[in-house]
Amino acid sequence: MAVGVLLAAGAGRRYGKPKVLVEGWLDAAVHALRDGGCADVVLVLGAAEVAAPPGVTPVVAADWNEGLSASVRAGLAAADRRHADYAVLHVIDTPDVGPAVVARVLAGAMSSRSGLARAYFGDRPGHPVVLARRHWPAVLARLSGDRGAGDYLRGRSDVENVECGDLAGGQDIDEP
Repeated sequence: MAVGVLLAAGAGRRYGKPKVLVEGWLDAAVHALRDGGCADVVLVLGAAEVAAPPGVTPVVAADWNEGLSASVRAGLAAADRRHADYAVLHVIDTPDVGPAVVARVLAGAMSSRSGLARAYFGDRPGHPVVLARRHWPAVLARLSGDRGAGDYLRGRSDVENVECGDLAGGQDIDEP
């Protein structure tokens, strides 16, 4: 079972407001995860609290201001409570990433020996990132500050880099 973990706790300082408040982005990200193959979706909040869409489980990263690592910790803990086999980490600020991208990256992880996959858009890594459960302790051990699972993934040669540039641009939107 795959659980989607939507990382949406940040303050969006460069954007001018928490990105979870940008109209349409929450629904787009939840749709991508659900229709991309996630049995459940966890919404990680922090700087702003919003009503979670129906069927989405909200969790609050109390230490969200410490950076992305706090959101990943909270999201993986929620995925663990749901007994997920895979966590699909996705971010709120890539609204053009749809279900086809999530499905492709999830399939890449499930068919690989490592259980690790990451979306690529041309030569640029992006989201979603899929982590098999067996990697969660090592990912959690390497998290710090405003860095997520990227440090763990960069140190490995067995990550499936799944090209998705034909499906989306995958650009993080940091400014309005």
